[in-house]
Amino acid sequence: MSHPALSPGSLTRTALALSAGGGYLVLAATGVLGAAFLAPDRAVSLALMGVAGTLVALAALMQGMTLRHARARAAMQGQLADFIAHDASPSFTTDADGAIGFQNRAAADRFGQRSGQSLTRALEDLFASPAAVLFRLQSKATALGAAREDLVTRRGHVRLSVHRIGESIFLWRLEQMAERAVGGRGADTISLPMLTVSKSGTILFMNEALRRLVGERVRTLDRIFADLPVRPGEDHQIATQSGPVRALVAEIEGVGGRREIFLLPLAAGRATPADPTSFEALPVALMRLAPDGLVLAANHAARGMLGPVEGEQRFSDLVEGLGRSVADWLRDAAEGRAERRPEVLRVRRGEGEMFLQVTLSRMREEGRVVIVAVLSDATQLKTLEAQFVQSQKMQAIGQLAGGVAHDFNNLLTAISGHCDLLMLRHDKGDPDFADLNQISQNANRAASLVGQLLAFSRKQTLKPQIIDLRDALADLTHLLNRLVGEKVRLTLAHDPALRLIRADKRQLEQVIMNLVVNARDAMPGGGTIRIETENVFFPQVFQRDRVSVPPGEYVIVRVSDEGIGIAPDNLVKIFEPFYTTKRTGEGTGLGLSTAYGIVKQTGGYIFCDSVPGAGTCFTLYFPAHAQTAEPEAEPDPAPHPARSLHNGAETVLLVEDEAAVRAFASRALKLRGYTVFEAEHAEEALRILEDQGLEVDAFVTDVVMPGMDGPSWVREALKSRPGTPVVFMSGYAEDVFNDGRPAVPKAVFLPKPFSLSELTETVTRQIQS
Repeated sequence: MSHPALSPGSLTRTALALSAGGGYLVLAATGVLGAAFLAPDRAVSLALMGVAGTLVALAALMQGMTLRHARARAAMQGQLADFIAHDASPSFTTDADGAIGFQNRAAADRFGQRSGQSLTRALEDLFASPAAVLFRLQSKATALGAAREDLVTRRGHVRLSVHRIGESIFLWRLEQMAERAVGGRGADTISLPMLTVSKSGTILFMNEALRRLVGERVRTLDRIFADLPVRPGEDHQIATQSGPVRALVAEIEGVGGRREIFLLPLAAGRATPADPTSFEALPVALMRLAPDGLVLAANHAARGMLGPVEGEQRFSDLVEGLGRSVADWLRDAAEGRAERRPEVLRVRRGEGEMFLQVTLSRMREEGRVVIVAVLSDATQLKTLEAQFVQSQKMQAIGQLAGGVAHDFNNLLTAISGHCDLLMLRHDKGDPDFADLNQISQNANRAASLVGQLLAFSRKQTLKPQIIDLRDALADLTHLLNRLVGEKVRLTLAHDPALRLIRADKRQLEQVIMNLVVNARDAMPGGGTIRIETENVFFPQVFQRDRVSVPPGEYVIVRVSDEGIGIAPDNLVKIFEPFYTTKRTGEGTGLGLSTAYGIVKQTGGYIFCDSVPGAGTCFTLYFPAHAQTAEPEAEPDPAPHPARSLHNGAETVLLVEDEAAVRAFASRALKLRGYTVFEAEHAEEALRILEDQGLEVDAFVTDVVMPGMDGPSWVREALKSRPGTPVVFMSGYAEDVFNDGRPAVPKAVFLPKPFSLSELTETVTRQIQS
């Protein structure tokens, strides 16, 4: 059964609606009564007196019902106030306009007395845009009877709920859900007053301690500081709710021009700036320095970073790496010439590498100049910077290597192709045949070198398959034993339950051979090379050498030697192409860079540990493949087509922007009886195909060209000539034209450099298919 104050009857609601017009009814009754006395006819006079009496009775009834409803409403509000008075969570009652009618003790303790004020004003310091939140919740409560919303504030998560009581009363309750974890800035969890100010001087944030000290949330610095500008390291007079107070100021530079200002209120009569204990408890690392660099004082946070700071010690003895004299930097700061921008310095002490961001501020103490240094730990920032620089460097080198390899492949294609054309006109008895054979062999060696560049840049074509490393290494053992020679002993040790991996077997063998050859060269006097394999599982991210290895199961391959080792300065450069510590002529500098590229393209990781004079160990991590999978068989080589199978009437459209390659390919195809139409670029090829009477049996095209690339123009041409076979040529990997679009039908890939026979056989096979 509902309370009468919450759900009044229809008569009461009518009386409440008309109560404002009760006075008018009395006035009307008075006027009617006066007319009754003046009426000459007695019957009319009696009738008018009856009307006047009715109006007076109606006004009295309305007033009585209004008073009764007000008493019932007051009693109900009293009961509601008693109900929420001792609630531990702040609670308010408001009317439909948001005016606070009652607040419990918890609300008064947290927000102060707010009776008669709007709830929006009471909550404006708790979270952003309270008006929008309150309107949204009150609208829901009006429609549904209740609503709630979880909000994130500076003090943690809170739940704001509202219940509609009757037609125009709302009960609000603010419940703390979780305390804010101490961490990050943690400004509301410390008792030291602090604020955050923007570059323009607007106060963005005040912690709870400062709000209690000042008494309210203010927006500008002049509401707190009486003697602007703020001078870090000096004491200022600040305005509080109990009167002016002196406080020592410390400042930390933030991002985007923001500053965090900490205040240490000082006891009356104490010697503030000159007393070194005045900033001892600050949570900011501070040092007071003389202009000549002598350390005058260091607070607890600074000593935690730098270690014990003994007497007569200079700042330059503690840090280094500025790029100029620390003494000159301090002298400029003391004379006001240095900009107040932070510098990153390295700490001299400690075993591990530690970097500090140091900001200097000039101040005066008892007539002398003192420098205040604000220190913050920048080690993680420098680590991330070094990782980014190394990543950018390796990426740039990889792009350069891939570009060089692509251009070089075009040159090698032209050289080896024209050499093949010359060899067709000379038999083995010809005196020039041996020279031509030397050109061909050296072109092949150059192609192998370019392949290593493509491996480093991860732009070579891989043919992955399921591999058992035990079988792969067993097949390779005979070749490895021949490579290491008689002075070096090769040993293998395998995990009996070794998992399978998915990789290109030929490229993986290349990686192992490169590592074994390097190990052999590191032991000129002989020794032992060990190749070990095992399974490993990382339950969480594995951090190693600035690399994060995702959790999961991996197969490890270790190749270790007992050689001369690698110096620490050289260790960070070993995977860069063309970097070698061998003598001139003993190595290309591509062995380890090739291994790095192949392992990374396979989805693995490679690391190196080395101790000079003791040996080196390379560790390779490959993702383990499902144990149920069966090793894939090597694909059968394509059958060698007979050269006489085509009828000599086929037409080929050849598109190649490199003139030398186009000339060789055109002559090679014409020698095999094909009719060849040449185009320097894609647009010219499409113009040739506009002749509908021209029948083309195959497209032979480069992939990367100026303007429209190979796959793009082929897709356009296939709209009018569907089913035409395609041969793509490129010095890059096969996936260079896998741009996310559907694959070109009836297309094969021919990597550069290629020989005359490889080109003609590929084209013949495509046409016959």
